[in-house]
Amino acid sequence: MALTSVIATPAPAGYSGEARPAAYHLVMAMSHDQLRGRDQRPGTGRLRARRKLAGRDRLAGRERRAGRERRAGSVLAIALPVAVVAGLAAGCGSSGTGTAAAGAAASQSGTASGAASSASSPTASAPASTASAGTASAGAASASPSPSLTVLPVPVPAADLHQTRAFPSASTPVFRAEMTDLWAAVVTGRPSLGMPAFFPLIAYRQVKAIADPAADWQDRLVGEFRLDVAAAHRLLGAGARQARLVSVLVPEAQASWITPGVCYNGVGYWHVAGPRLVYRLDGQVRSIGIASLISWRGQWYVVHFGAVIRTGPGGMVDQPAVGTGTPGPPGGC
Repeated sequence: MALTSVIATPAPAGYSGEARPAAYHLVMAMSHDQLRGRDQRPGTGRLRARRKLAGRDRLAGRERRAGRERRAGSVLAIALPVAVVAGLAAGCGSSGTGTAAAGAAASQSGTASGAASSASSPTASAPASTASAGTASAGAASASPSPSLTVLPVPVPAADLHQTRAFPSASTPVFRAEMTDLWAAVVTGRPSLGMPAFFPLIAYRQVKAIADPAADWQDRLVGEFRLDVAAAHRLLGAGARQARLVSVLVPEAQASWITPGVCYNGVGYWHVAGPRLVYRLDGQVRSIGIASLISWRGQWYVVHFGAVIRTGPGGMVDQPAVGTGTPGPPGGC
């Protein structure tokens, strides 16, 4: 059969012989001679046309399904690599976080001499207001440490370095970290938290011209420091953990250089007596003293907390006072 044209034309009004819902029918215009030889049984031509259209519909349906399957396969092929890459990225992120956390914990453990065991200690609260240095004596520097229950890492001095005459500052981040750790020791009653603020053994070995500086450091200095921290904790009472460190007043103008040969020392250092830890408890500003700070390579450290001269076997608190108190007096070594 030679198809001469395909024409879209509206179905006659009232025509119901065609079951398809479309509003148009395909009319095949063929020549009279072509129609003469065909089977003229009623409906034969229309039946064949419907079969042909049905076949085309089935073919188009198969092609559409095949296309959907191909597209689905492409989406899956793209999604799988993306999922794998996302999984690797998440794994790397978890590994990096764990490594960083472990490194930070190791660093804090090394620098704080066991202070990392305080991981269960409470987190920092909002910073306390800083007391004005003008309320203390002239020449006192005011440091603003972090809140009370925080422990901060303090760099450990290198063992192969020697003393310098660099003058220490009470305004450095390292000193603020030291005082933060010292106060954490006081409010918790745990001296180990304050050890980063204490004069380091590697420095004491170089400074002291005595037979066994390591034993003197451990048995005398550290032993007294532990007793004094416990005494200061008892002074704060049951509400010790609510005490907030406001500032640390260091009378830098009163600092002096201690020359070698004085106080059994083989190396010189800067010394200042009577800095003040100013804190707030139950709405009232109070303070206690630090008996003695000495320097190592331009950094202040606590060497005597409660007292230089001991009056008994127990711990001591240096000049507790209501208000900021008075730093000093100068003197000592």
